[in-house]
Amino acid sequence: MPVVVIDSALLRSGLVCPIGKDREELCDKQTPGLYLEVRAKSQGTATYYLRYKNEAGKTCHQKIGRTIEITLNDARKKALELKAEIAKGRDPRAEQKAHRECPTLDDFYEQQYKPYSKARKRSWARDEQLYRLRIKKDFGDKKLNRITRQDVSVFHTALISDGLAAASCDHHAKLVRRMLNLAVEWGYLEKNPVSGIKLLNPDNKLENYLDPEQLERLVQVLRTDKARTVCNIALFLLSTGARLNEALTAKWEYVSLDKRIWRIPATTSKSKKIRTVPLNSSALELLESLGTKGKHDYLFVSEITKKPITAVHKVWERLREEAGMPNLRIHDLRHTFASLLANSGRSLYEIQHILGHSDPMVTQRYAHLSQGSLQDAANCAGALIGKITQAA
Repeated sequence: MPVVVIDSALLRSGLVCPIGKDREELCDKQTPGLYLEVRAKSQGTATYYLRYKNEAGKTCHQKIGRTIEITLNDARKKALELKAEIAKGRDPRAEQKAHRECPTLDDFYEQQYKPYSKARKRSWARDEQLYRLRIKKDFGDKKLNRITRQDVSVFHTALISDGLAAASCDHHAKLVRRMLNLAVEWGYLEKNPVSGIKLLNPDNKLENYLDPEQLERLVQVLRTDKARTVCNIALFLLSTGARLNEALTAKWEYVSLDKRIWRIPATTSKSKKIRTVPLNSSALELLESLGTKGKHDYLFVSEITKKPITAVHKVWERLREEAGMPNLRIHDLRHTFASLLANSGRSLYEIQHILGHSDPMVTQRYAHLSQGSLQDAANCAGALIGKITQAA
């Protein structure tokens, strides 16, 4: 490895590999560690490298650039900058290697995130849908360390322009953020580039309650329509305030008709805790009419396939149209059940535990429905005080 003064004269005529050699290194006398690699196959040009030792004492070679791409002064400047960073503990060669080995988002999703999510999230199928339909197309081929906040912000904005609901746009961005958080946790990234991305955070806590006339129309449809299984599911939701998924996965082993209770296991409960739902007379009457007890594990079974019902939305769209309420969501049946409890004077504490809210603040949305009952309670106190005052 000859030590030479790398100058303009050498660059013009001295970049020749000796006969019989495939390559030769010309070490710069002025900048220790900097050298030119001359190859037999590319006579007249060479490549600048910096030779250094990493923290383990191993000799490493960091490419700076070819002589036809970078000037000598810039090569020396870059070499000095690299040496300063290496002195602080940085290892540029290891970083390059890590970059080459960094997986694409698609590989990370399929090999790492999806198995992890599937084992831990009941909503993993929703993640699969979000990734497959939109995220994969924009980011699937990108390495994790090439995804930037600007990339995700542009993607997020495009979803808005495509007409997706604000909440759906946010779900896509949050899934990307969640995947990259795990990539950081598992050592693929040093930090999450989209951790501070701004979301739309829409107020989508819609509270649609059926008035008595609407409720009567809907119940009439549910009691007479030919789609008995879906109708029974809707009536069960109205009678218990359960979530749709809780009803679809309900098994007879968790129902006690004698004790008038239905236990929802932690694997199904949104709070991930076992909860018990009291069964009122309408719920008991409906359960006794199903005809699946002793024949099937699940409460609600398809009359055609004899398998548990997994989706009701197509039939539900027809039923709500028939009832004259085309915008009624299946989740509104849960809100209606809660409103009936609140208007009947039941406390928010009771409503919270019947609905299975882990946070009492969620139940507060029904507080305004209890104003009539609260007024009655205040009137009772006023009447008692009035009697005491008159007696005095």
